Amino acid sequence: MSFDDLLLELQGQKTAQEDPSKVSLDELFNPGFMQRHSSFASFAEFMEKGSFTASTHEEIGNIMEELLDRHVARHTDFSKYSAMLKAATDERTR
Repeated sequence: MSFDDLLLELQGQKTAQEDPSKVSLDELFNPGFMQRHSSFASFAEFMEKGSFTASTHEEIGNIMEELLDRHVARHTDFSKYSAMLKAATDERTR
């Protein structure tokens, strides 16, 4: 691997760490986060309970916000999805 390739790879990793939309939902809402803030062992289980099928940030964006917020409020420590996303992002960047 050339120095330039290595530099590009490292820059890509830094971008992924700083931008939550580049991190998978399962990584962002990791099992530890989900267990601390909900009664679910994983984000997939949380989504399944709400009858949602989304595994990417784009797919989450296609879910009606009101429905997702209601599910978050009922089953987590958060009042809406945006608050849950912010908390997970903040934890990841610490």
